[in-house]
Amino acid sequence: MKPLTYWKEIFLGCSGWGHHVRHCGGGGGGGGGGRGAGAGEEEEEEEEEEEEEAVEVEEEEEARRSDGEGGGRRRGEGLPPPSPATGPHAGGGRSRGARRQGETIAKGHKNYELMLNLQLGIRHAVGKQGPITLDLKSSAFDPKEKVWTRFPPEGSKYTPPHSSCDFKWKDYCPQVFRTLRKLFKVDAADYMLSLCGDQALRELSSPGKSGSFFYLTSNDQYMIKTMKKSEVKIFLKMLRAYYNHVRSFENTLVTKFFGLHCVKLAGANQKKVRFVIMGNLFCSDYSIHRRFDLKGSSLGRTTDKPQTEIDEYTTLKDLDLNFIFRLQKHWHQEFLRQVDKDCDFLEQENIMDYSLLVGVHFRDKRNLLASEGSFDSDSSRASSPHLSRGDTDPNRFSKIKLGSNMPTRAELTVRKSECEPQIIGEPTGEFYDVILYFGIIDILQDYDISKKLEHAYKSFQYDPTSISAVDPKQYSRRFKDFVYKAFQEEKIDI
Repeated sequence: MKPLTYWKEIFLGCSGWGHHVRHCGGGGGGGGGGRGAGAGEEEEEEEEEEEEEAVEVEEEEEARRSDGEGGGRRRGEGLPPPSPATGPHAGGGRSRGARRQGETIAKGHKNYELMLNLQLGIRHAVGKQGPITLDLKSSAFDPKEKVWTRFPPEGSKYTPPHSSCDFKWKDYCPQVFRTLRKLFKVDAADYMLSLCGDQALRELSSPGKSGSFFYLTSNDQYMIKTMKKSEVKIFLKMLRAYYNHVRSFENTLVTKFFGLHCVKLAGANQKKVRFVIMGNLFCSDYSIHRRFDLKGSSLGRTTDKPQTEIDEYTTLKDLDLNFIFRLQKHWHQEFLRQVDKDCDFLEQENIMDYSLLVGVHFRDKRNLLASEGSFDSDSSRASSPHLSRGDTDPNRFSKIKLGSNMPTRAELTVRKSECEPQIIGEPTGEFYDVILYFGIIDILQDYDISKKLEHAYKSFQYDPTSISAVDPKQYSRRFKDFVYKAFQEEKIDI
């Protein structure tokens, strides 16, 4: 068995992918993964066809740059696939036998070929090791800064042979995302092993409200989200500001993005699937027993599931929240500062409709039973240590950081009236020891004409302050008011 360092050296030394490629023998062509090119994309299609004609030239330039920077490996040398046992974070922070979220994309799955295409493209893109500098030129952020690569089944000078369909791969602003991965301390070899190792991706059971599909890596470390064309445009427009923000604030709570790509199927279909790779907030050694999506609005902000059907994968909402989270003074002050900075950034970029996604691990599951009345999750995961209150010292655990692996206390709350929505209930004085994970997600929705019309329409029917679609300034203020009430300072010495 080769050690992980062996595979790292090979991965980091590659400028392309060798001929040892897993074969696909069927499965759909990526159906349901994104929107195809429609009539509204004709102008973009013409521009992209011109760009694609220059693919070979761009690839040759990229290959020349990668020569001498890739650790001495010659192009064309074979690269054996990694052994599953040598993958990073074996088990993905989950105990053996634990119930996993999502459906494994195995041979025969409708998106099996799409998964292989994504993995081929990612290994090709990430394998190009180039110089990394934090001071990027303006040209690196240009939306036109993208590289098309064709992947014919028989292989080419720069791509391996494979048994998937013929497709083209687009890499948006590759230098920017290479630098972002460096900023986020992502190891290139671990990144490729997580996304492109022998273990298949998992597709979440239902698409998000936006129609996007989500895929998880086998170790739960990374999430792939399909994107609409409009979301890609927003992201590219704000990419420079995003880069400057995450570079300035190491503890930012906004989503960490690692790559933006597109797969275009060849032939009559010409289907496009745009997708972004991001960090998974809930990649943890602890089971996430409850998860909340919090916006600060009240209209429609409750789950439609009956209590008996709620499990650890149910996303609860604002009116379902029945806790106040008590953070130590140090962490509470840092939380207030960072939420303020992150909301300022999103407001300046005209972004709204984002959420604070919160994952809660109860150290003693009997506390969860007592607080909610019903919970029958898979109990095969390893039990978590019951830490004492002294263990919540922010300097005690190196793995603890804002929004990740945070030991704290949750105070149970109750709402006085079911008739009038009370967004934060009254504290009861009943506390539970928990570990928290949280971050700001869905940051690619701007206040466009559709959201303005939604606001105008719903304002006639409902209290304008209760609806989600409001202008970015009002949204930011309401969001902060809510999360500052949900996350309060611990008042006792521990």
